[in-house]
Amino acid sequence: MADAKREIERKYESDESGLPDLTGVGGVAAVLDKGLVDLDATYYDTSDERLAAASLTLRRRTGGSDAGWHLKFPVAPGVRDEIRAPLSDTVPEEIAALVRSRVRDRALLPLVRLRSARDVRHLVDADGALLAEASVDTVTAERLTGAGGAAQWTEIEVELADGGDPALLDRLEKRLRAAGVRPSGSPSKLARALEQTAPGRGGKRRRKKAGPAEPVTAGDHVLAYLRAQRDVLVELDPAVRRDIPDSLHQMRVATRRARSTLRTFTAVLDRTATDPVGAELKWLAGELGVDRDQEVLADRLSTALDALPPALVAGPVRERLTAWAAGRHGGAHAHLTGVLDSRRYLTLLDSLDALLADPPLGKAAGKKPGKALGKAVRKDEKKLAGLMEHALELPPGEDRDLVLHEARKKAKRTRYAAEAATGALGGPARSLTRSMKSLTTRLGDHQDSVLARRTLRELAAVAHAAGESAFTYGLLYGREEARAAELEAELPARWRKSTDGGAG
Repeated sequence: MADAKREIERKYESDESGLPDLTGVGGVAAVLDKGLVDLDATYYDTSDERLAAASLTLRRRTGGSDAGWHLKFPVAPGVRDEIRAPLSDTVPEEIAALVRSRVRDRALLPLVRLRSARDVRHLVDADGALLAEASVDTVTAERLTGAGGAAQWTEIEVELADGGDPALLDRLEKRLRAAGVRPSGSPSKLARALEQTAPGRGGKRRRKKAGPAEPVTAGDHVLAYLRAQRDVLVELDPAVRRDIPDSLHQMRVATRRARSTLRTFTAVLDRTATDPVGAELKWLAGELGVDRDQEVLADRLSTALDALPPALVAGPVRERLTAWAAGRHGGAHAHLTGVLDSRRYLTLLDSLDALLADPPLGKAAGKKPGKALGKAVRKDEKKLAGLMEHALELPPGEDRDLVLHEARKKAKRTRYAAEAATGALGGPARSLTRSMKSLTTRLGDHQDSVLARRTLRELAAVAHAAGESAFTYGLLYGREEARAAELEAELPARWRKSTDGGAG
């Protein structure tokens, strides 16, 4: 079974002088010689190095205290999350799943072998507790594919102990720099190995690729926004599989943003080509919503229950609510993992890649962005206005709830359209984005109340059938009903305020 570890470390170039004395730096009372360790790691990637392009590393390593499979995700400079699995001959499925959004159908192949002679030092405090580990690594790199070569170098690595203060690394670096040691020019051993063993590079480090050009046309702006959402989907896939907090919500938002972009800017991207992709994005958003909606609803009901005085909680309400939430989440997450492993989902990612690589540009794609994008945003605003006016004319009840829910979805689409156009429209688009965010928050609160009341009715019926009191469920239902009425009373003023600005 895979487990995770946060790794905080820094790498430095090293010459024959080796590691300077670090005693006395940041509470380091002693530097203990832990001897020489031989490490042998084979790094895996696709033939076109998709993992390396995303700064991910996947290796099978023997030697040392943590032999096994290691998958590392970048978090920040010098910070990575390392996922570990026991040693085996092939890539473990739980590791392979975490790179599936990038690898797709490509095979994971042994790409580079790194053998390191590691001279280890433990930096400990006055009580002997480990503060950090410093090592001098003599590395031999060998490319295992193509006509690549070999390379050798020596580097210093300083890794913070679990739970350590990152400020210690700053103090240690100051001492290292004073001794003439400089930070490594490569973020990882693998990156350096790929640079120095690549065919025809002769040990030279590869130049960084130029970033994307600044958007100029309407098409440039729309494609840049769509590309950003595609990147978020791919990057968040592993976090969603690992059930990292908020990752599911962010992935669902990116899916909706991508779909809204295709639906709004039909004069920029030909919808005859994008509609099939949009339909698949709608499917994915729905699948992501199964677990996310459950998560939001469980939090809402738990918070409402916490706010009640104990005397008003009759029966095992909390236990029943906890069991309901846990059962729903476990099943929903298992289903979601199946979705992310499905052929349909991976095909969707391929379709987004293909659309961005060869976009079906419409008649407005080459035009100046201000006019073309502004027109599309105003069209969404107009549709939203019609829904809101219709909803406010209806009496409170199920019909109004349904129209307000549709208005919420249209407000989100308007918000995402304004976001995509912000680079071209500036202040007016930013203002519209803020007002739409405020409106969708209130409409979302209203819809959550609708769902909460539905769930409370179901839980009350189950409790009553079990011979338990339904009093608390009814009380919570009444509070939700009052909250919905309050929100509806505020809506006319809030809606007028949100329409004061616009996309220009």
